[in-house]
Amino acid sequence: MREFSRRSVLLASGLALAGCSSSSPSSRPSALPTSLDTPTPTPSPTHPPSPTPVFPALTSADIDATAAGFANRQPTAWGLDIAGIIQRTDDAGIALTLDACGGPGGSAFDQSLIDFLRERQIPATLFLNSRWIEANLSLAQELASDDLFELGNHGTRHCPLCVTGRDAYCIPGTATAAEATREVADNHLYMAQELGVEPRLFRSGTAHYDDVGIDICRALGEVPIGFSINGDGGATFSPAQVESAVSTAHAGSIIIAHMNQPEGNTAEGMKPGLSRLLDAGFAFTHLPTLPL
Repeated sequence: MREFSRRSVLLASGLALAGCSSSSPSSRPSALPTSLDTPTPTPSPTHPPSPTPVFPALTSADIDATAAGFANRQPTAWGLDIAGIIQRTDDAGIALTLDACGGPGGSAFDQSLIDFLRERQIPATLFLNSRWIEANLSLAQELASDDLFELGNHGTRHCPLCVTGRDAYCIPGTATAAEATREVADNHLYMAQELGVEPRLFRSGTAHYDDVGIDICRALGEVPIGFSINGDGGATFSPAQVESAVSTAHAGSIIIAHMNQPEGNTAEGMKPGLSRLLDAGFAFTHLPTLPL
């Protein structure tokens, strides 16, 4: 495993439910809790985005060694909040993260949301699935060139990252160590080739992992990211629900929402919710440098 110098983080446990648009609308969760955080935030000082470190390129030797090294490992934990998933940070800013899941029904683009972030200069980490990139290649290249955004890896097929095929929200997970390795690595390589980005952060489809999947992700040089605030319930929340959820964020919170469902209410609720946080004195930041 390659080692990089990273700042420490505060790992916290707790239950949260992720919503990520899939190839089947019926696989989306219908009712989700919005937050693990306390509802009374304390404003943080202005905090600029953390610099993005430069990582060595992922090689075919890394991929083959990882798949072989975990081939006989059996998982002992599964879910959204198991050890090793980053759900919060000790950073002074709030981390807004947006998923673009791809596939049938999931490859659109919420231009209104991204325009708002640019207008208010709110940095965000955008987790892109390979199918979404393929459907929006020019747009993905434009986003990669914008320093306001950091791009993360949202997988190749948008699967829960595991080694037993376990499903979440009716989406089957990767079934072997080799499949889990390719779920991370193939989109990593695709992003490097097409976007010039070596992603340092990974979020699985549905944000579910088992402990072997987590270790595979880290062995490939990417940090598995979860969330502490479910901002839009897989793009199913009403505008009021989105605003209410986002408004509970405070320093160290990681918000998850979606940028691939413009017909939903994410942008309509995000705009007042994020504006309220800015007015309260909060700052937004890319996810800080995190340890493998």
